[in-house]
Amino acid sequence: MTMNQSFYTGVVGAHQQLRRLNVHGNNIANVNTFGFKADRARFTALMDRNIVGADEELQEGVGTRLLMTSTDHSQGAPATGRNLDFMIEGDGFFALADLETGDISFTRNGAFYMSQFQRDTGEVDEEGDPILETAYYLSDGEGRFVLSREGVMIEITDPYAELPVGIFDYSNYDGMGELVDTRYLPVDKNGDLWMGTGELRRGVLEMSNADLADELSKVIESQRAYGLALKMVQTSDEIETTINNLRN
Repeated sequence: MTMNQSFYTGVVGAHQQLRRLNVHGNNIANVNTFGFKADRARFTALMDRNIVGADEELQEGVGTRLLMTSTDHSQGAPATGRNLDFMIEGDGFFALADLETGDISFTRNGAFYMSQFQRDTGEVDEEGDPILETAYYLSDGEGRFVLSREGVMIEITDPYAELPVGIFDYSNYDGMGELVDTRYLPVDKNGDLWMGTGELRRGVLEMSNADLADELSKVIESQRAYGLALKMVQTSDEIETTINNLRN
């Protein structure tokens, strides 16, 4: 039973270190992504107690596993951008509205653009069809529109004029759902939405808060732990093979 336990512990350890490598690999891949927030691997011990089996007590669990990944929401360094680039100095998020799905997501990536939008003028033509006009609104360039402090889309008539970009915040960031493109969706435990206290800066962008040197050191650490776990599996197999040969 002891040999099987050490073999199992090594296998579980190797598998969990692979998952940890994936987390840090994703951080490294996004080290130059504006507004990206690095994830951190959180481990927990597996339950280790005996349960009664048919003939003997069996161990239910042993070792550790990757419990969750938590997001580090600390601020990244500023980088010079375009006129429609925005950065939040302090806490808070930009709000993005998807008109097709009705979803509102939040991001720290303030690389925004002017996007066309066909809006109803309230008038109709000779055939009774509504007359549409082209307007320009602030968007993320992916079909979602930036919301103002009042929670409405921001029309752009002069790209150099002051724009009322809204900053929104939650009291708790833990467990926010991660989407693609550095966007997040709140969950119930994040609390109520309120106006953020961060300061809006224009013409700069927030860089990723993933530190390349730190991430590479974590990768090396995981690689060594992975190698040690495989060595445990190999050693357990060699010991069990030796014992079986002695029996024969």
